[in-house]
Amino acid sequence: MIDTKGKVYIVGGGPGDPELLTLKAKRIIETADLVIFADSLVPPEIVAFAKEGAQVIGSKELNLDEIMELELSAVREGKIVARVQSGDPSIYGAILEQMRVLKQEGIEFEIIPGVSAAFAAAAVLKSELTVPEKAQTVIMTRMEGRVAMPQGEQLKDLAAHGCTMVIFLSITRMTKVVRELIASGGYTEDTPVAVVYRVGWPDELVIRGTLKDISDKVRAAKITLQALIIVGDAVDPEQTITGAVSHLYSSEYTHRYRKGDAVVSGTQASGNGQG
Repeated sequence: MIDTKGKVYIVGGGPGDPELLTLKAKRIIETADLVIFADSLVPPEIVAFAKEGAQVIGSKELNLDEIMELELSAVREGKIVARVQSGDPSIYGAILEQMRVLKQEGIEFEIIPGVSAAFAAAAVLKSELTVPEKAQTVIMTRMEGRVAMPQGEQLKDLAAHGCTMVIFLSITRMTKVVRELIASGGYTEDTPVAVVYRVGWPDELVIRGTLKDISDKVRAAKITLQALIIVGDAVDPEQTITGAVSHLYSSEYTHRYRKGDAVVSGTQASGNGQG
């Protein structure tokens, strides 16, 4: 147990655009004595908010033991540490193993959520991931590669649902991704697909297509990293033109805060009859 006033903040750095940092994330970075950031995924503009005199270290060449030793040493000196992850730390953030060490050492820590690349990509695409009568479920996953997937979580298994699917860390296996999605029976060759490369960065790129042609388009763009794949009707541009609407703001839908037109009309008719 370490008796100190030091603390570790695991900070969601967002997808890349500094303006997508939360106010709290920015404040923590500004006040930290040590900032360790995933410099292969987090642009330097994010940690440029660090105060003068703060130690700023990129972690792409460090292993877990080295990262944790930096954090532990700083906390022992009563310092504030900001461990800045890309996107939101809870999605493929590899923070569980860091938290285990901090708990074992009795070090106080806090997680600051960030804007996930999934939601930044949806915003760029001007898409709602949950489309009325089309998809009310979103699956976030990855293609199996060097990291094995648990039983039942193979891409083909999950894709059978045919809902909106957000696929991380899989762009180098695009051909296999497409093959698995179609083989699932949940999607057809005509299913809309969008690939967003380095969302929030200056060189951001959007590639739209269908499962029939998206592999060729990705190959032509020579994208091999930092790209998100979103599959399903939610990324069909036509969704912003026509289609079913949500009940939430429908004039005919009744909920605890508002009566639908039919209820209001019925009440008025009843009142007239009594008059």
